[in-house]
Amino acid sequence: MLVTSIETDPTPPSLSIPALFVRFLRFGLLAFGGPVAQIAMVRRELVDEERWISNAHFNRLLAVLQVLPGPEAHELCVHLGMRARGRIGGLLAGLGFMLPGFVIMLAIGWAYVALSPVMGLLTGAFLGVQAAVVAVIVRAVHKIGSHILEDRWLWVIAIVAFGATLLGVAFWIALIAGGAGYALVKTGRYGLALVVAVAAVILAAGLHLYGRPTAREHVDAIAATGALAMFWTGLKAGLLTFGGAYTAIPYVRADTVGRGQISDGQFLDGVAFAGIIPAPLVIFCTFVGFVAAGWVGALAMTVGVFLPAFAFSMIFYERLEAVVGDERLHRVLAGIAAAVVGIIAATSVQLGWTTLQRVPSVPIAIAIFLAAFAAVWFWRSRYANAMVLAGSAIAGWILLTQ
Repeated sequence: MLVTSIETDPTPPSLSIPALFVRFLRFGLLAFGGPVAQIAMVRRELVDEERWISNAHFNRLLAVLQVLPGPEAHELCVHLGMRARGRIGGLLAGLGFMLPGFVIMLAIGWAYVALSPVMGLLTGAFLGVQAAVVAVIVRAVHKIGSHILEDRWLWVIAIVAFGATLLGVAFWIALIAGGAGYALVKTGRYGLALVVAVAAVILAAGLHLYGRPTAREHVDAIAATGALAMFWTGLKAGLLTFGGAYTAIPYVRADTVGRGQISDGQFLDGVAFAGIIPAPLVIFCTFVGFVAAGWVGALAMTVGVFLPAFAFSMIFYERLEAVVGDERLHRVLAGIAAAVVGIIAATSVQLGWTTLQRVPSVPIAIAIFLAAFAAVWFWRSRYANAMVLAGSAIAGWILLTQ
């Protein structure tokens, strides 16, 4: 008689609600080094050591999360919390993981605004950090692009999105055209792909000539809606973060810097702070919200940016797991992701240009940028970005203080 055994998926140990929250709060306190280090930490403890989930199921879960927008490590914690204690467990696990970074970033935002006269003495340090942040973003563009730009059509989409963004085309036009165009090209429907491209050009030109509100109208709209506007900015970032938190940078920058709420320097400072605290990088939205609209703005933008991560894992995961195998969806998402690479690359150019316009010495700023870029390129450590930013702050304080 042939006997076969079926390996059953392990289940998490029995934990009380408070114990579950504390467990993931600990992960949040140790969440240095970005998503790769964060996921590795969770995997080591909950998969390899405690067997909350099988290794095969964990790999399948990560594949789904890579398709979804939002911070992957946070979504992973939400899902594992659901396995332990249902939806309330998912909610508490996600809150526990994000809470340390949220509280730290709130404190940083408050100090940054309340102590602004003192911060003026550190202008050189902040300029050094801003030059380094641009280097970190450029390195992120390379890393993301190396995984996404797998054929010539994806390269074409990224390059076109790069140029379109520099020309001021709305990012959503590039995303829609990139996703639809690539799906059509990969199925041989080149004529329809050309129609999509032409329609995108006409739409962009029409919005530029007739449909774009003035900067004053942007500021008035934000002032009228307040927290709702901050929430909407965060929600867009949360829904469009394909390929990592760096992809949220263009959307948040467009809605805040582009509308005169904060400066590019303040925006880059927020990204820098997010890179040195234990948190998903997208927590920079909390800082941006605080600087732009105070406590209410920080809370509203944070809720917006993390809401999709909770919703997809807690409500739609089972359905999405069945859908992500659809090749048509993969083509659309690949095209969107390629457009995102181009948009981030263009944003890094814009941020770099505005940084050079503020520094007292362009050669020194370029030297800090190149040194930071070389460091993040070759230094393989979970603390690399934090150490590079700290070193750039010291260099800027010494070399760029007037």
